[in-house]
Parts: sequence; C-alpha cells; structure tokens
Amino acid sequence: MQDHKKITRALLSVTDKDGLEPLAAALARHGAELVSTGGTAAQLREWGHDVRDVSTLTGFPEMMDGRVKTLHPKVHGGILGVRDNADHAAAMAEHGIDPIDMVVVNLYAFEKTVMSGADRDTIIENIDIGGPSMVRSAAKNHHDVAIVTDPLDYDAVIGELDGHGGLTQEFRRMLAAKAFALTAAYDAAISSWFAFADQGEAYPDRRALAMQKADELRYGENPHQKAALYIPQAVAPGIAAAKQVQGKALSYNNLNDADAAFDLASEFREGDPAVVIVKHANPCGVAQASSLRQAWQDALECDSVSAFGGIVAMNRTLDGETAEAIAEIFTEVVIAPDADDAALAALSKKKNLRLLLTGDLPDPARPGQTMKPIAGGILIQD
Repeated sequence: MQDHKKITRALLSVTDKDGLEPLAAALARHGAELVSTGGTAAQLREWGHDVRDVSTLTGFPEMMDGRVKTLHPKVHGGILGVRDNADHAAAMAEHGIDPIDMVVVNLYAFEKTVMSGADRDTIIENIDIGGPSMVRSAAKNHHDVAIVTDPLDYDAVIGELDGHGGLTQEFRRMLAAKAFALTAAYDAAISSWFAFADQGEAYPDRRALAMQKADELRYGENPHQKAALYIPQAVAPGIAAAKQVQGKALSYNNLNDADAAFDLASEFREGDPAVVIVKHANPCGVAQASSLRQAWQDALECDSVSAFGGIVAMNRTLDGETAEAIAEIFTEVVIAPDADDAALAALSKKKNLRLLLTGDLPDPARPGQTMKPIAGGILIQD
C-alpha cells in the first residue's frame, strides 16, 4: 500500500498566481490550514479563503520591504523537522514549531526583470532569497514535505489530494527533483548576470549553464539514440526559439542542419537579400542578389543536385514569388525571419515541408560565444 501523506498545513508564497485558486481550494477542502505571505495572502483572501499570515506563525512581522518574511526558525523548523525523529519532534514541541506539510513557491522573476532592461537596483531587488531557501528546505525533507514549484503541477497535486487524500512518497520525490533543478537554474541565471552584465567578465572562473527542455525528439542522429532539444531561459533569435508554422515534427538532424543554414544566413544580416542552401550541415549554395527570388535562383544553381532535400535559410521576409520557386523542388526546411501571406499560402500546399520563422537574425553588435564539447570539457570562444 502506498503512503499518501496528508497535508495538514500548507505555506503558499508565489509570484505567479495563475492556477493557484483551485489548488488552494483543494487544500482547504481536505482540511489543510493555509499560511501565506504578503500579496499571496491578500489574493487568497480575495478569493474567499481563510488564511493565516506567516507573521502570526513566526511571531515576527515582515520587514525591510519584504526582504525578511519567511527566514525564521518557525518556518524552516516546521519544514525541515523530520516527523519520526524523536529529537526533532521534541525540539518542535519545545519551541512551539508547527509542522508544515506542503510548500507552494515560485520565485521572483529575476530573468524577466533583467530582460526588461531594468536598472541594477531593481535587478538586485528581484533576487529571491526566502523563496529558494524554503524550496531547498522542503525538497531536502521531501520524505515529510511536498514542495510545489511549477504551476503545471497544480492539477496533478489536486488529483492526488482528491483521489487519495494525500501525496505519495514517489510523487513527493518527483516534486523535490524539479525543485532542486529550479533553484540550480535560478542561481545559474544570477551568477551569469553578475559575471557577464554586472562585472563584464566573459570568462569567469566558474560558469553555470541552465537550460530547459523544449522538445522531446523522435530520436537522435541515428534511430537508436534518444534526443531532446534544450533552450536557455534568455532566448536569442535562432532555430531553438523559432516558430514552426507548418510541417512534420523536426528531427535531430533537421535541427542540426537548420542551425547551420541559419548561422550562415545570419552573416548576411546587412546588405542585399541572401539565400543559403544546406545539406548534411554543409552549404551547397549561397548567393546574394538584388531580390530574394534571384538570390534563391543563384544559390540553387551552385549545386542543384545537392539542393534536393536540403535546408533553405534567408535573411529577409519570405515573399510569395520566392516561396513558389522553393516549392518546386523537394525541400525539408525553410527558415526566414518572417513570411508574408502569399508565401504562407504557397508553402501550405507542401504539407511535409517545415517552415520556421525566427522573428529576427542575431545582432552582430551584441557579443556572443560559441561552445564546443570535447572529451572531458567544453571549449568556449568569442
């Protein structure tokens, strides 16, 4: 029989309140006391829920513009206390520490703040301290505590509560793994900002790279290999972040070839229209002309045989005339910053052709780096 941990007390403190109300309702329905902070508590009350302010739990007010709210032994003791450890139980009883069985937290939007162009003081204020501390405490003690950091998990938590009255150990372990991945990525983003943006250090002594899975691919370079696409949180124009307008799912090899084509087309950000044709990650046609249609024709004539089944990238919005010409031969993928209605109509007749719109090309004025894995390490260069 599986252990379904009943939730008697839940601490909720979130930046993103989407989807929180049904979760709070489910917790209340199953008899959990709701403890909360600041804006989250106000929102829960607005929804009609009974909420205990965290300051009444700690006996200490929120202070310093919200910098100190949950950094208190009565919060972390309630989270970290091992329930079947007699010494822990005695300490909790002696100091009046109430056990907390679930922590629902998402963190200050640090990366979003950075990308908004905010000033340094605002960015610093959006470094969450209390949130990651609670996340790590709850994840460490997942044997007794459920840590919920992703709103996409709310429905599953509600299902566990409604179906079984509590959460299984296996489910809590899964939530803990996600929580530690979140705090690792969050700290990586902060350390990267300090190194690159704040200190101007392109090659710091320690470097963290956090990425999120964007797609589960059918297979890798060969059918027996598993593969997935991962993207960084701060997304630049490129294949990984492109919008796929039509066509079959992209394979590992499609993405690799498309990236090679996009990278070469990006070299022609300025100047006349340019078209690149790539096959097996190698260019088989590159041309620049006064019109996109002519650039396509010139690129095709470089090697019309190898262009069959190739990848086409360009540095301009795809127009109808050029799209119709491309559609005359078998093409796996077409990549462009954008496409007009005539181009969309022309390519829509080729159901298997993938059309990727990147929205832009990389800005050469912005410094960038390339990474290449080698045995035992990674090479990085400007």
